Amino acid sequence: MRRVTAAALLLAAATGCSTVPAEPASGPSADSTAASDKISWGACTDIKRPDGEPPARQDTSIRCGKLTVPLDYAQPDGEKLELALIKLPATGKGKPLGSMVFNFGGPGASGVDTLDQAAKALTALRARYDLVSFDPRGVERSSGVRCGSGAEMDTFVALDTLPPDDETDKQVAAANKRFAALCQQNSGKILPHVGTVNAARDMDRIRDAVGDPKLNYVGMSYGTQLGAVYATLFPKNVGRMVLDAPLDPTVTFEQRTLAQTRGFQQAYESFLRKCVKETCALGKDEATAHTNVENLLNQLTAQPIKVGNRQLTQGLASTGVAAALYSELTWPFLEEALGAALKGDGEALLYLADSYTGRSPDGSYSTQMTSFPAITCVDTAERPDEATLRRTEAAALKISPLFGSEGSGGLCRVWPAKGSDEARHVNATGSAPIVVVGGKGDPATPYEWAPKLTAQLKTATLVTYEGEGHGAYLSGSKCIQGLVDAYLIDGKVPGKLATCPAA
Repeated sequence: MRRVTAAALLLAAATGCSTVPAEPASGPSADSTAASDKISWGACTDIKRPDGEPPARQDTSIRCGKLTVPLDYAQPDGEKLELALIKLPATGKGKPLGSMVFNFGGPGASGVDTLDQAAKALTALRARYDLVSFDPRGVERSSGVRCGSGAEMDTFVALDTLPPDDETDKQVAAANKRFAALCQQNSGKILPHVGTVNAARDMDRIRDAVGDPKLNYVGMSYGTQLGAVYATLFPKNVGRMVLDAPLDPTVTFEQRTLAQTRGFQQAYESFLRKCVKETCALGKDEATAHTNVENLLNQLTAQPIKVGNRQLTQGLASTGVAAALYSELTWPFLEEALGAALKGDGEALLYLADSYTGRSPDGSYSTQMTSFPAITCVDTAERPDEATLRRTEAAALKISPLFGSEGSGGLCRVWPAKGSDEARHVNATGSAPIVVVGGKGDPATPYEWAPKLTAQLKTATLVTYEGEGHGAYLSGSKCIQGLVDAYLIDGKVPGKLATCPAA
């Protein structure tokens, strides 16, 4: 059960093409941040699966390394931090194309762990490229942001969000203040420096250190914002770049919360419709199934389900549901998990929540839940007031009582590091062509953001995926994979209005 779920959560008609130059121009670029240190590659010793365990069998060709970069780019000769990297060397006999750098999202996901897990899905690219990823600054091995002990994290992530009343709002506000204080206490030195602008500068150091004159890059979810910022700062250094499941960096906290609430509610409704087409453990029809789920969550606020020495709270159950909605592949497991919880067994739903929050069976946490607010809050100067938070929450709850909330604005309001809007303004004028891929059924990055980011970049082409799930390239769509691989390997840019049906 664990193996299937972990793998599924990771995988979240071709048109006319034009061609970009197959070989990038060589030589140093005026856009470079500076000459980079070299990466010392060696064996990987601490790769982890989503459940915190090491892989059963490690590919011995995979290499791990460290790259030293400035903590503060305003003081390039000052204090340093080390970025953790991973490389899957190219396996094919064709002409090598250099390195392909990946960011799988978050913000806060470990690129080191995720690239290792996704290797089999990237076989075609690995035939021509060295595949490279990294833990961005503030994530896991790269001075990862920590905000308290495992027990303190357990308390924070288990917090109930129902019922939507003044008492719940007070508890959430108090929890946010405690969490932010712990982040400052444990990671205060790095908090001002973890933003996307600095991460983009780090990527240019990586590009230089691996010896590539241009950055070839695949960014997913948050990785699309990182790629867009890179292309804005270093347009002449852009090689072949794909941005899958794009963010619109200009949206406010309120706009983002409402768009994502609609996205998850629509995915949830699609899940219920598919469930009741056959025998559904949640009910005989969509209305009954929804009522049963709603009743379950309401009951959990008063009486959590005991799971070993832990409890499945309403907050954790809602997180588990949301986690499974990221990919249509996990919908059958979500049905089983909710069906079991309705019978008093919360183990599977708790496992889904743990997979999302980065909790290992030993009670320790990855930096997934701590790096996310650290990066999000310094990437914007916005600090919403109480009236805005309550208005956002009320509007979100009208869209979805299950997924409605105040969003991350409440935590950023009390965040100890100042924010900047630099990462919210992107324009890649002068760059090579960029491919943006947006999914019509994406719950986390709604499709409406895809054409907006495409327009902001100026040099991008939009590809539309008609299917469900967060991210299209690893969705199982042969159409999307074919278009993207043709661009990344052969330089064929998809034609305007390129569209792929659901897988």
